[in-house]
Amino acid sequence: MLEINTKAPSFNLPDEEGNMHTLEEYRGHRVILYFYPRDNTPGCSKQACGFRDLYPEFLEKDAVVIGISKDSIASHKKFKEKYELPFTLLSDTEKKTIHDYDVWKEKKNYGKVSMGVVRTTYLIDEEGMIIKAKERVKTADNPKEMLEALS
Repeated sequence: MLEINTKAPSFNLPDEEGNMHTLEEYRGHRVILYFYPRDNTPGCSKQACGFRDLYPEFLEKDAVVIGISKDSIASHKKFKEKYELPFTLLSDTEKKTIHDYDVWKEKKNYGKVSMGVVRTTYLIDEEGMIIKAKERVKTADNPKEMLEALS
C-alpha cells in the first residue's frame, strides 16, 4: 500500500466504453480510487453498489469515484450496466496501475496461496496527493468510510 502524503501515481487506462482516462484529468477534485479483484463477484458487487447508492453524496462533496480491476473493458461494461453504476470503471488488464499502487499481493484463501488484487481504496486530494489509504477493506463498510473521510 502506498503511503499517505505521497504523490498518487499517474495512470492512463480505458473505461468501460474504451475511452482513456488519466489521473491528471481529475485535478481540482478529490478522487476515491478503489481497486477490487473482479467484476460480478459477491464482495465486489456489494462494494460497487455501496458506492452507487452513496454516489449523489460523493458528488455533493465534489469527489469522483473510480473503480479499477484487471477485468476487460467488456466485463466492466456488463458489470456497470447490470448494477447501474454511475461512476467510471477502468480496465488494467496489464496490471501496470495495479502494481504502481501496490495492490497486487499474495493472498490466502482456504489455505490456497495465490497472487491477486488486495481490495484497497485511496483518497486523493485535488492536487494529486494521497490523503487516505485503506487496505483489505470490508466491502459493505468501505463506501460509507470514504464518504466520512471527505468530511
